[in-house]
Amino acid sequence: MQKKLIALAIAGLGLTASAAFAQSNVTIYGLMDASVDVTKNGDSTAGIDGIRTTKISSNSSRIGFKGSEDLGDGLKAVFQIESAINVDNNNGGAGGAGAWNSRNTYVGLAGGWGSVKLGNMDTPYKTSTRGFDLFADHLADNRNLMGRGVVAFDERASSTVRFDSADYNGFSFAAAHVAGAENAVTSGPVLNQKKGNAWSLSGTYTNGPWTGTLAHERHNFGSGGTGTLGAISVAGVDEQEKASKLGVGYKADAFRVGFAYEHTNDDFTSHQGHNAWTLGGGYTFGNNEAKLAYTKAGTISGTSDTGAKQWAIGIDHILSKRTLVYAEYVKLSNDNNANYGLTGAGNFTTGAVSPTFGGGADPSALQLGIKHAF
Repeated sequence: MQKKLIALAIAGLGLTASAAFAQSNVTIYGLMDASVDVTKNGDSTAGIDGIRTTKISSNSSRIGFKGSEDLGDGLKAVFQIESAINVDNNNGGAGGAGAWNSRNTYVGLAGGWGSVKLGNMDTPYKTSTRGFDLFADHLADNRNLMGRGVVAFDERASSTVRFDSADYNGFSFAAAHVAGAENAVTSGPVLNQKKGNAWSLSGTYTNGPWTGTLAHERHNFGSGGTGTLGAISVAGVDEQEKASKLGVGYKADAFRVGFAYEHTNDDFTSHQGHNAWTLGGGYTFGNNEAKLAYTKAGTISGTSDTGAKQWAIGIDHILSKRTLVYAEYVKLSNDNNANYGLTGAGNFTTGAVSPTFGGGADPSALQLGIKHAF
């Protein structure tokens, strides 16, 4: 009898251990970021007066679920489901708010060699320098002038497979392929249509307070199919647009600075390529950080008066490890034939400011907000 009880006890422990071994660890996380914005879309060179507006905005607020399962032998399954939240409104809005899994969402495998993931994710080109932007996801985001293309280079792309390597003595790299036009036509004269796609690569080296990164991305446009890389009006079949970027960051003690330079080009009939760069820095004193940034976009393929520049200044006051309040001011000055706005890549904030129609406008904004991470 005792032997049977011992055997049952051992079997029960085995079942319990197996269940524990197979269980996923799930973390709920998120960010709530809202601000009062006083904006003006600027006066155009055509004589159209700008409009001043006061609004409440949601700035890339989100909620997510992520976790992993230990598969043994150093291998684990990983997943994440992330959704945008519009703090200011309950009916959706900018950045995909209201749509479940609208932000970084994936499933994959990870180990000592790195990770491979499938889903809707930021590209390596985007993530290579996002950490250098002290005004990221606000109206002063440097993506108002950086990462611009017919399809944004600083993007989050659906239908993506992404590989991230492990850290090798400070060096790591990432690569992603985007199937940008997946649907096939099954009848008619376009059976041999070409599908668009994209490749994105980055390499990063970190040594003490210094970080350096190189990134490259190529968009190949097709002749049909759904998705951002299908047939579009500007690009012809088999035409491409490319971007290359260099970034350098320094962070030590109370000081941090980030710099990025990029060059974009294409083989379109109406060329869209240009150069752009950004430089920003922050200094921490007590529970505060003062921030300053400058971003400049050159003329588009030699077309006169199509450049722009942007100044931003701000201060963060830290209330706790997870909560801070901030005040930021930004002004973007367009050349006479330029129409950049305070919209960033993908119109990520509900307070986005489009310039006055006609070109040459100087949109500006003051943001007073609160940010809480959980």
